[in-house]
Amino acid sequence: MTSDMYADTIKIKVRQFNQALDRDIQKRLFSIALQRGGDFAEIYAEYAITNAVALEENKIRQAQCGIIQGVGIRVICGEKTGYAFSDSFEFDHLKRAARTASFIADNGQAEKVASLDVSPVGVTDLSPVKSYPAEMAIQAKSDLLWRANKSGYGADKRIKQVNASFGDSIKFYRIANSNGLLVDNQESLCRINVSVVAEKDNQRQSGYHGGGGRVDFSFFDSFTPEDIAREAARVAIIKLEAREAPAGPQEVVLGKGWAGVLLHEAVGHGLEADFNRKKTSLYSDRIGQKVASELVTVIDDGTIPNRRGTLNIDDEGTKTTKNVLIENGILKGYLFDYLNASLLKTKSTGSGRRQSYKHYPLPRMTNTYMAAGDHSPEDIIKSVKKGFFAKSFGGGQVDISNGQFVFEVTEGYLIEDGRITAPVKGANLIGLGPKVLEKVVMTGSDQELDSGIGTCGKNGQSVPVGVGMPTCKISEITVGGTEIAAPSMTGGEV
Repeated sequence: MTSDMYADTIKIKVRQFNQALDRDIQKRLFSIALQRGGDFAEIYAEYAITNAVALEENKIRQAQCGIIQGVGIRVICGEKTGYAFSDSFEFDHLKRAARTASFIADNGQAEKVASLDVSPVGVTDLSPVKSYPAEMAIQAKSDLLWRANKSGYGADKRIKQVNASFGDSIKFYRIANSNGLLVDNQESLCRINVSVVAEKDNQRQSGYHGGGGRVDFSFFDSFTPEDIAREAARVAIIKLEAREAPAGPQEVVLGKGWAGVLLHEAVGHGLEADFNRKKTSLYSDRIGQKVASELVTVIDDGTIPNRRGTLNIDDEGTKTTKNVLIENGILKGYLFDYLNASLLKTKSTGSGRRQSYKHYPLPRMTNTYMAAGDHSPEDIIKSVKKGFFAKSFGGGQVDISNGQFVFEVTEGYLIEDGRITAPVKGANLIGLGPKVLEKVVMTGSDQELDSGIGTCGKNGQSVPVGVGMPTCKISEITVGGTEIAAPSMTGGEV
């Protein structure tokens, strides 16, 4: 899609939104939605263009373009949520959705009158770009993949397979609610992925790297497909030489950046307000209490320019903010959406997120990270006589009720006499989130966010997120190798 075509498409959709959801229609839909009682009604209209291209086995195997459009209508009555959606913008379909949501949230009370004092809210673009990836021709995206393919195979003769993909989206949406809010927003997102397979002596190992965000297409002039492919190849080759991971409690150093996925899972989900309102989180009713080492400060920030988890506004129309969740080990707050903030008599933190118009919002993380400390990463490694260095993870899971987690380590090494030595494979980190945070004894000055690959799942909904942390030393975590089986977990995934 060219820039002119893209601009024309957006203009057409804005005009359609204005026609299908003008003030009179909003009033009528809110009246229907609240006719069986209710405290709040909301209209969420979305139009999105998605693109994807994939290279496998030295061929472009897929090239796709899709359109997502529709309207979701939500009614809140106390703790109950009624939600229904329509793929059509026709009023009869919207009316049916509003009526369905009203019946789901029915409390048998009289209709509430919606506010008619609607004042459109302006939105500051936190991630401005000049050339949206969605505008670029498929040839330009395919060229990135061919460059990655060549670099991957050229990195080492043991690389036997290279797969690469590029995906992007552009989304325009409008939110109106019965409190008088009316806001329009636009978001762009892209990501490149490269995975390789290395083989030696009938042993095969894989490596992966990728990234992106809410960035201009020129981002990939510096974050090049060649570098991405070489990094994926490096990981795969190292794993060919890796020994089995030793099992048992060990002193562990976590790497910077993507290792923040452990923080996301082991701590972040437990600080989402729905779990705390229902008192199913181990962090419930603990504001002001010490929950971690004094070296630990945890922040969720949806305002960092161009990051994958950044949002101009959340999916309820609230501006995102920088939320300090844990400060010097003390629990300071939770992540709130509108519903949970209303029930707990507080304000939303701009954390209401949904996958699409087919889903109602939930309190979710954006970019979650541990703040930097004072130690150099070199001094942290030198301080370990015998331990384990977990540089990167494949993902993990957590039990919200008790904080128990398990993570697959995709790149790990032994630490011996203050030096990183042999690579290991088959390792998992197993533990309790609060206990691990209490055992943080050194934090590095090299705080870094991940490259832009995170996707978080919760209640069947997936949203893009960012994670990050500095190099961090933990006095003890259980490393599960071939001698320890990882426990079964439930919870969000990145």
